[in-house]
Amino acid sequence: MRDFLQKIEAQYGKAQRIWVMDRGIPTEEVLAEMRASDPPVSYIVGTPKGRLGKLEAELSERPWEQIREGVELKLLPREGEWYVFAKSRDRLHKERAMRRRRLRQLLARLRELSGMKLQRDALLIKIGQAKAQAGRAFALLDIRLPEARQPVNAETFRFAINRKKLREVHRREGRYLLRAFDVTGCESGQLWEFYMQLTQIEEAFKNLKGDLAIRPIHHQREDRIEAHLFVAFLAYCLQVTLQRRLRDLAPGLSARAVLEKFAAVMMVDVHLPVSDGRTVILPRYTQPEKELKMLIERLKLELPAQPPPRITAAGKLAEGTSCSADL
Repeated sequence: MRDFLQKIEAQYGKAQRIWVMDRGIPTEEVLAEMRASDPPVSYIVGTPKGRLGKLEAELSERPWEQIREGVELKLLPREGEWYVFAKSRDRLHKERAMRRRRLRQLLARLRELSGMKLQRDALLIKIGQAKAQAGRAFALLDIRLPEARQPVNAETFRFAINRKKLREVHRREGRYLLRAFDVTGCESGQLWEFYMQLTQIEEAFKNLKGDLAIRPIHHQREDRIEAHLFVAFLAYCLQVTLQRRLRDLAPGLSARAVLEKFAAVMMVDVHLPVSDGRTVILPRYTQPEKELKMLIERLKLELPAQPPPRITAAGKLAEGTSCSADL
């Protein structure tokens, strides 16, 4: 992190910039150096929810400020920093749905294991696998495991939901804590918007690696790697443009859904042999179905004309030929 800060300042100079970082990126030592530097380095950083317990009493006395529909903030000055406590209705629904789904899957898996005839070591391996899939939901259960050389039965292997932990998680879902330093002149809503840019960046990487499938990259030359990234960036620009167009013309659809619908249009080559041994190749895209045609019209798009035919000669594409050969 230190090297990266120095690299940006060396390349672009010192400026009144605000560093926005997710929790786990900077250490407390690095943050202290940012505060002590001359001039001080401004930052907004995510904070682990464990710190929230130490501040709940003070935050409970602060009023909520609504900055947009479904988002409220509380500000708490402390030791030269600002703590920004936010709650989001959309994030609440997302986190709660994820927690419930994973907890249901974990409980179903443990019930399944309790009905199987397993040795202790095999049970521990399968529980470890279930823990990896459940993530944080695993901490919401109290599990009793058999001791070494004990048989696996209803007495030695038991599990139950920890109601106290569940209530605590339920209370904190949809809420998160930020820390900000040297952000004078920024309104509370701006601090939240700056931090939300991280989610947009994460979504961009997700689209590049998922929908646009730019990975893996196995090039051996630097110029080919850069060309690959450049083409991927152009593809991402087109996806963002499509999303912007959808917002105005078809707000109920995402770019991902539209790309899936357009995937039904295929490009095919029709090969037609001619009497003199050559082949006429007709490149054609398949005609879209009725639903896709309506979407194309809604987006005010037009499909291009079908590509012109090609004629092969001696196994290669002949130059200057036409499709007037006798079929």
